[in-house]
Amino acid sequence: MNEKPGAGLPPVSLLEAGPAPVEWSRIAEHESWRKEVHRPATYVHKWWARRLGSVARHLLLAAVSGPDDSVADAAARLRGLVVYDPFAGSGTTLVEAAKLGAAVVGRDINPVATLTQRQALQPWDLEVLADLFGQVVRKCARPVQELHRTASNEPVLHYFWVALAYCPECGEDVELFTTRVFARHAYPRRFPRAQAVCPGCRGVCVTDLSKDERGHCPACGMAFSFQGAARGRFMTCRHGHRTPVIAALNGAVPERRMYAKLVLRADGQREYRAIDDFDLCLYDKAAKSLADTSPDELVRPLGALEEGVSTIQALRWGYDSWERFFNERQRYSLGLIGAALRDLPGASAEREALIASFGRTVEHHNLFCSYKGEGTGPVRSVFHNHVLRPERCSVEGDPWGAQGGSAGFSGVLTRLHKAAQYKGTPLDFRAEAGRILAVDQSSLPVARPLSTTWQQFVRNPATAYTTTGDASQTDLPDNSVDLIVTDPPYVDNVHYSELADFFHAWLSAMRPYQGYPDMPSTRAVQEVQNAAPDGFQATAARVWRECRRVLKPGGCLLFSFHQSQTTGWCALMRSLSDAGFTVTTTRAVIAEVATSLSKTAAAEPNRIDVIVLCRDAAGTSAGAAPDLDQAAAQALSEIQGLRGAGLRVGPGDVRTAVRAAVLATGTRQVAADWETLQAEADQRATAAVAEFSTT
Repeated sequence: MNEKPGAGLPPVSLLEAGPAPVEWSRIAEHESWRKEVHRPATYVHKWWARRLGSVARHLLLAAVSGPDDSVADAAARLRGLVVYDPFAGSGTTLVEAAKLGAAVVGRDINPVATLTQRQALQPWDLEVLADLFGQVVRKCARPVQELHRTASNEPVLHYFWVALAYCPECGEDVELFTTRVFARHAYPRRFPRAQAVCPGCRGVCVTDLSKDERGHCPACGMAFSFQGAARGRFMTCRHGHRTPVIAALNGAVPERRMYAKLVLRADGQREYRAIDDFDLCLYDKAAKSLADTSPDELVRPLGALEEGVSTIQALRWGYDSWERFFNERQRYSLGLIGAALRDLPGASAEREALIASFGRTVEHHNLFCSYKGEGTGPVRSVFHNHVLRPERCSVEGDPWGAQGGSAGFSGVLTRLHKAAQYKGTPLDFRAEAGRILAVDQSSLPVARPLSTTWQQFVRNPATAYTTTGDASQTDLPDNSVDLIVTDPPYVDNVHYSELADFFHAWLSAMRPYQGYPDMPSTRAVQEVQNAAPDGFQATAARVWRECRRVLKPGGCLLFSFHQSQTTGWCALMRSLSDAGFTVTTTRAVIAEVATSLSKTAAAEPNRIDVIVLCRDAAGTSAGAAPDLDQAAAQALSEIQGLRGAGLRVGPGDVRTAVRAAVLATGTRQVAADWETLQAEADQRATAAVAEFSTT
């Protein structure tokens, strides 16, 4: 750990001397397609809105690079520097800093984020992992698998369920199908074979989407329309009464009907079948086991949902507790696995890793999961929309999943082995002759023991120091950090704590590590993510002030930010100015895969992150009044440069880059008129889009 303040940091960074190299965006785009494959250490547990590891790596290197330095020079400067991330999230910055030899410090207000960071950094003994996993297998694998079988003992990979609502006019139950085609291939033009459910006898009917306009049931002879009774927000009963679904539910959790299953036959082929009496009896058996098992023999998700942006849809459907997100068989099966994990002896990193990995199983085995179909990962998780949106047609799999399916706990050792391998010998990307190659760039091993106090960390900086709590109040001493690299939360987009409570409901009962908080929710009034820009500005400013206190003279604050609204960018820049930081540089870099759901649904998809480099305003000399046209022109030029290099960018990216660049000038003014500056940013963004579209 460097003792000299600011040791190793150049007075002007590579980013301040010129735009981010196009190769950064090429590499980022490549990584974005399979992030969990390329950076498995930070994907042991779910976290949202993760920035790319390659972007974090480039930020770290650029922060300590002068215009004429090589990558090797930058890496040498990072060795021993203290790198701090106040919004540590999944631990991406911490992992990349550790790979480059820095001493790493992370903090996050959410304990689920801290758990994720701990998995990304801690070393594991694979023999101990295997032994503990074996104990879980012996305790619960067989009883869980026996609840997902056919009468002839074939494994059932998936059961299919449809929600019911009752017509308020005639009392008839309505199956909330949008379409009665419940299983199709991801590429239906090439593979048109699909499965539909008959509305008469509920038989499973094979259909050909390339030619069939209606379904035909071979069992009962009925010809039927593929269109279901639910369209948009409304449902229509058999008698023609049209009612809003929410009104029909009237705040009650909908009943669900099991109507089909996907079976793995003895010959290895998969077959869709209708539900039979054995399936219904087997489900009843699970429900009885749940009722008869004593509470201490199962782990149950604890707590109630609180109203919020991400929870409001679930609450309107009556899902007011986390336990209601699971049917009775899921509660029993997941409860058995959870209890086996909870009861593992000791408090080791290996026990913690197994409990953390259980989150992926819970995420893919609940009533808010839906079926994607053939030719791709079969299950959409509860978070595929970044909100807790109830599914009208849900899919239920085998949570143990030894025979296939999605995210079965049986595959946990494979996932953890991949993460451990990456921690031991991490690979990175290099652009070479138009190709992106995964290479060993002499990164150091990631795995580090964890310190529990700052004093312990100072004595042994080869550890990592991660804590849970408000980043505006830390135990870090004044001038103790060389470099702050982070990824602040969105302004009014993904509400982390509202989503993290889904996992916390299980974790609080399982206690993955000593000190994991016992509280009903991970929500906190101090969290920066905020639905209102003014709230974001105030809470972010408190964190930036603390960052300024702990940052050494000559150090810098560097982060990537993703935001499409002008109000969000204004709130961010005002928070930095309020805290005494000056933004010296903004740069655009690709950060999102082009086909992500949130991007393709947007009118003007925004794929870029803006890199923001800040320095202490007290140490930054004031220059001439900023030229807003020049700032906008430079931002537009960067986006044009990305397009010229063959990367997919569009008007949304232009608006983001220009707004960020123009609003950043406000931090360089003694008393900026932010209202006027916001209008100027919008005006120049519109002009830049027009120029971009005609060139």
